Amino acid sequence: MADTKQVDEGTDVRQAAKAERRAARLAKQIASFTKAHGGAEAQVAYIGQLGARIVLVGEDGGWGDLVAPTYAIAEAAVQKSGVTVHEDFDGEFAAKVKTGPYEWSRMAGIQVGGPSNSNT
Repeated sequence: MADTKQVDEGTDVRQAAKAERRAARLAKQIASFTKAHGGAEAQVAYIGQLGARIVLVGEDGGWGDLVAPTYAIAEAAVQKSGVTVHEDFDGEFAAKVKTGPYEWSRMAGIQVGGPSNSNT
């Protein structure tokens, strides 16, 4: 019985260390984005079994996102990076996003002559 407990504790320690490494890698990516865009803010959204999406908006209006395997890892990553985190992606935060012709054509798809999602 004691052997089983030691195995479980060892597994928990390994999983925690793996999660910590993943959060550190994400924080490094967030820091890189922040540096490239003169600062950044973030919002974390749960996306089901896929984990959580970290949406980043730079001070210059540039934006991007990262996916973490769990919401907890995403939260740890944004906390480590030191960026401001918003509860929702709306209002003044959303207004900071600048989109260009590429984004508009992708959002509209074939309705306005943008690239289609099929090869026909």
